[in-house]
Amino acid sequence: MPEIIRSLQNAQIKSAVKLRDRRGRMQQKRTVVDGLREIRRALQSCFPIETIFVFPDAISGPEAAYFEQLLADYGDIPILHVTREVMEKLAFGQRIEGAVAVAKVSEKKLADMVLPESPLVVVIEQVEKPGNVGAILRTMDAVGADLLISADGRTDLFNPNAIRASLGTIFSMAVVDATSEETIAFLKDNQFQIYAARVDGSVPYTTVDMQQATALVLGSEAHGLSDQWHQAGIVNIHLPMQGIADSLNVSTTAAVLLYESLRQRS
Repeated sequence: MPEIIRSLQNAQIKSAVKLRDRRGRMQQKRTVVDGLREIRRALQSCFPIETIFVFPDAISGPEAAYFEQLLADYGDIPILHVTREVMEKLAFGQRIEGAVAVAKVSEKKLADMVLPESPLVVVIEQVEKPGNVGAILRTMDAVGADLLISADGRTDLFNPNAIRASLGTIFSMAVVDATSEETIAFLKDNQFQIYAARVDGSVPYTTVDMQQATALVLGSEAHGLSDQWHQAGIVNIHLPMQGIADSLNVSTTAAVLLYESLRQRS
């Protein structure tokens, strides 16, 4: 029988628990991956998982047998058994699926990005809610987008809630943090068509060409895009609004624009 970690004062447990907080993630340059599906997708995408904590009694359902085989396939990763009390401390939120992993977070910069011909990029500026980040990544995965840039981000891309909202698709996507200034320079240097979604945008989104190298730029729901995106070479587009609301959720706006790009590219 494997040794079971029972104490919340165990050094590895204390270190992992700190990853529930953004400061801890930034200091350690690591994150927690919570859930069977998310860990599976991280492993399949060769994301650098360092340790997996498991509480076997909570692993059940159709995912369980597959997960057990997956752990056997990646036998070089330490698997540490814990009690329910310890797993409850490790798990992010109220969901306990019986497995939580610790993974190293990439520190890649915009200059490290290698993109295909005619790439499709999404830029989110100052977006705060990790759930929106995850939902956008999930749609990007669905349409085959190439890169997410978080410009002056107000949440870390690998927030456990963003990972969960993305259904683990974040591990197969290229994602990077940058400033808005760096992002604009990168897009212009690489000759992107830049389309900024604004409530007061003058150009309907269905009339622009998204078949070439395209960047779709979205701001936070609270403040929209900053003034840095008001400059030559950036086209302000809008989605029609027929009701009393003046804007859509940022992840919904991203989904509409991404599927329009897919329609055009197909």
